[in-house]
Parts: sequence; structure tokens; C-alpha cells
Amino acid sequence: MTRRQLTTAFLVLASAGFGLARLDAQAPQTPTVDQVLDKYIAGSGGRAALEKVTSVDAKGTIQIADMGIGGTVELIQKAPNKAVTVINLAGVGEQREGFDGTVGWSVDPQNGGREKSGTELAEAKRGAIFGRELKMKEIYPTMAVKGREAINGKDAYLIEATSMDGAPAKLYFDVESGLCVRQVVTRTTPQGPLEVEASFEDFRPVDGVKRPFIVRQVTSVFSAVIQFSEIKQNVAIDDAVFKMPK
Repeated sequence: MTRRQLTTAFLVLASAGFGLARLDAQAPQTPTVDQVLDKYIAGSGGRAALEKVTSVDAKGTIQIADMGIGGTVELIQKAPNKAVTVINLAGVGEQREGFDGTVGWSVDPQNGGREKSGTELAEAKRGAIFGRELKMKEIYPTMAVKGREAINGKDAYLIEATSMDGAPAKLYFDVESGLCVRQVVTRTTPQGPLEVEASFEDFRPVDGVKRPFIVRQVTSVFSAVIQFSEIKQNVAIDDAVFKMPK
């Protein structure tokens, strides 16, 4: 794989948001979309705790074992709709991707800086929506529960959804905890569409809100493990952080 392909692959991280799954033919009665989403909110800490959060700053490491490279990652989000991802990979350099409320952009050593448009811009806008636990129906106006599947040995409800900009997604919610443990979406890149499967693990409470401290991403181009060492909420963040670097 070329360095250009690697750079493009990692820029899909920002939005950032998830063995073969078996269909459980003997599953109990399937809940409604509202019931799944209500349990998601409750499992995440509850509406009151979620509504108190105005910003998130998560720092950690990223490892791509099959390529033998790694580095650091920082994800920053601020209400209502600002986000930026900074990834610094050894031998590749720093890559940034963000949305400032209006402009979606990316900057990397190989391609320089560019503004996003069309489908890429729609994805950036969707990924920057803050407090997704409370806004799932806004992000995905069309949703349907399709049954239960096994994710890492535990049953999860599968919701097939269509986003506000028409993009399909598969969302998996743990039957017991209610948490979103996996999502499968397709991202637009300069080299074409790229399916991204992101799995969320090691949930821990941060100011009363459950956050995943491990994110595993699998694509046809790379597989990566992101492990956060620090997640802070309600920290002061200058809006300039989300602007495209000049």
C-alpha cells in the first residue's frame, strides 16, 4: 500500500462514531427502535448526564500492527457541531481532519490542505453532531430493527439506518447494556468509497457518561486499534482549533 493510500485511509477516522455475526433464530420479541434508543441513552449514563456535556477531548495511541506503525491520536468535539481529529503516525506525519460548523476540511503531508464538498462535506457535518446519543433520530431519520446478532460473543440488536444525507449504516446495540458496540458505514475518500467497521470496547464512566476507551477499526485498506488514555469533558476549547490551518 502506498503512503498516499495510508494517509487517505486514516482520514476516515474522524467521524469520527463501529467473526461473522450469527442470526439468533430463537431471539425473544424484537424491541422497537424507540426502545433500543431509550436503552442506549440510559446505558450511556442517562439524558441528564448527557445534556451536561458541552465538549470532549480524548487523547491516546493508535496502532496498525499489520503495518508495524503507530502513533498518537486526539479527538476533540464541541457543541453544537464542531470536531477535529489529529493523528500523528511515525514515518507518515501529522494528519488533521475537521469541521468548524460550516467548512469541512483535511490536511496531510501528502495532499496538503483541502476543503471538502458534496458527500464528504455531508459526512463531516454528520460526524460533528455533538451528543449523538440524544440525536440518533436526527442523524438517522430512517431506522429499523432487523433482529439480533452476536458481536464478540454477546447479543446485540442490529438497526439498519439511513442518515439525513442518504448514507446507509448498520448500528449494533448490546442487548444487556444498551450501548452501541459497533457501527458499519461507508466513507467517501479521494480514492473512492471505503467501508469502515468500528467496534467500541472498554466502556468507562467519565463524569457519569460511559465512553469507549478502545476503538477497533477494520477496512479493506487497514486495521487499527485506538486506545484512549485520557478523556476529558466540559473543557474550554477555542473555536480556532476547528478551523482549517492556513
